[in-house]
Amino acid sequence: MVPGHLLEDMRAGLIRLAAVVRTYAMPWRRIIVVSTHVAIPIATSYVAFWLRFDGDIRDVEWELWLRTLPALVTIRVISFIPARLYEGLWRYTSIWDLRNLVLGVVSGTLAFYAVINLYFGLVQYPRSVYVLDSLLLIFVLGGLRLLPRVYREMAGRGRGKRLLIFGAGDAGEMIVRDMLKYPNYAPVGFLDDDPQKVGRRIHGVRVLGTRADLPRTIARFQPDEVLVAVSRRETALFQDLVRVLQPYKVPITTVPALRHLIDGQLAVSQIREVSIEDLLTRVPVGLDETRVRRLFEGECVMVTGAGGSIGSELCRQIAVFQPRCLILFERYENSLYAIAHELADRYPDVTCELIVGDVGDVRRLDQVLGSLRPSVILHAAAHKHVPLMEFNCCEAVKNNVLGTLRLGQAAQRHGVAQFVMVSSDKAVNPSSVMGATKRVAELALQSLAPHGRTRFATVRFGNVLGSNGSVVPRFLQQIRAGGPVTVTHPDIRRYFMLIAEAVHLVLHATAIGDENDVYVLDMGEQIRLVDLAQNLIRLAGFIPDQEIRIEIVGLRPGEKLYEELTSADEELEPSSVEKVNKVSRRAPVPRDFDTQVRELIRFARRADAAAVIDQLGVVVPSFEPDPGLRRRVAAEPIFRRVPVRPAPAARLATAG
Repeated sequence: MVPGHLLEDMRAGLIRLAAVVRTYAMPWRRIIVVSTHVAIPIATSYVAFWLRFDGDIRDVEWELWLRTLPALVTIRVISFIPARLYEGLWRYTSIWDLRNLVLGVVSGTLAFYAVINLYFGLVQYPRSVYVLDSLLLIFVLGGLRLLPRVYREMAGRGRGKRLLIFGAGDAGEMIVRDMLKYPNYAPVGFLDDDPQKVGRRIHGVRVLGTRADLPRTIARFQPDEVLVAVSRRETALFQDLVRVLQPYKVPITTVPALRHLIDGQLAVSQIREVSIEDLLTRVPVGLDETRVRRLFEGECVMVTGAGGSIGSELCRQIAVFQPRCLILFERYENSLYAIAHELADRYPDVTCELIVGDVGDVRRLDQVLGSLRPSVILHAAAHKHVPLMEFNCCEAVKNNVLGTLRLGQAAQRHGVAQFVMVSSDKAVNPSSVMGATKRVAELALQSLAPHGRTRFATVRFGNVLGSNGSVVPRFLQQIRAGGPVTVTHPDIRRYFMLIAEAVHLVLHATAIGDENDVYVLDMGEQIRLVDLAQNLIRLAGFIPDQEIRIEIVGLRPGEKLYEELTSADEELEPSSVEKVNKVSRRAPVPRDFDTQVRELIRFARRADAAAVIDQLGVVVPSFEPDPGLRRRVAAEPIFRRVPVRPAPAARLATAG
């Protein structure tokens, strides 16, 4: 057996020799290619005669071959031109090249047969030679073209990153075919759920077993990476692989599903890390968009909070339906700038009005709605971060309650046809200030509905992955820092949706168009945050609780163990849109609601946080704040420092 280091030296020597030959031959490439396509037909024709006459070519046959050879070479050279056999790069030979080769040889043989029989009248030319010559020519020219490709693929095989590929179907075949061109990838084998494929080979790579053989295969072949290459995105598959690979330090990567590819072709460049979205047990909803298109196409639509995670996705999906005008209303200019430029690049035909403003500013709202006259408003502006709002409850009331109330009143004054507010599952039996203010905002819209022609609706849903307030970015930041990953409680659970899916359903709920309704999105099953943290650690290539620790730190202020989508006095029924439910029965708005809300807003403007907490409990009887919340906000120094009247300098500035 040849030692491994000698094989490597031989391989390196061959690579250097090939590079030298390529360097010196490149200027003469066209002459060499044409000369080759002249010499090989001469050789294969002679071999065909030699085989036909069992190696004993008599003078008569020899004379016949020499007499017809010029015509054969001329016809071959000409027939190779339309087949483009002089143009291809042999290192990239494909089925397309071999098809052209066959067509060029067969057409040349037919032309040669016609010339010999019709022009020369040499009926004694052996017919079997036509067939033998054609087969030999296809074999030799095809083999000559495949040699550079075979050499390039064999030279790189066995080196580079060792990949175990799950999925021996179309996606697996495509990615391995492309992978063999690169020396930095070395597929060690396939796994597939189809037992009929076990033992078979794809491009020389063997199918080693099924999913059940994954631990044994990992232990035996020690791959550097597990690549999931399946034609369809299967959440259960990713979850199972993450679970099985929990004890091993093997990263998991994947490729896009074939239906997401424009040209239906996979390449090594499309390999990416598995994300938490791949593990989410949600399937994208395919719904009839006719009603949504009819609502937005050619209309003026306004989105508040347009720079946020939900608001920006609303803008993206609405722009697809070609509205006459899209109003982006946002208080933070940086996020507004970012989404505006993205829309300008992706949807240049959509007119966007960029408005910097606050939903609590009545004059600004009247100015915008009076001049631009939107027919639909989607209200996504809100303070949503639960722990922050516990200690900034007055700002939560001013933004979530007062802002929603003023925007709704402005919509009625200016004849807006439809108003939809994006709410939260935390508004149900709220335990946080944020949830309580969102519930008050829901009641505020409900109270406005009977007093104008604007149709008000509310859409509730839970957490969205990748949003500004999502726990996922925090977990990822802690993982990059080496841990620990902090989870507030071992049993805490949350609903999760993809941002795109949540917004997709919000738009369909908006298109239903019923007045004064509350819609609840089907959120699937709640996910334990401990499981989410473990999966994220695993996807980052670490072993949970060994390389990166998970630490339980206790519930934060206002935080629930689990979320609810409806309260005890509410009932759900299916709507006309799949995965969108409608609250069919709910508690009426209290008679003195307007007075209660005015008091709430008055306390918020005075920065009286303790009074705000108490008044939220009056407006929303189901609000159960953290027991220590009133004590903490009452003792907070910032509230004691708020001046009752302006300082002298401020009075002078105001007077001037």
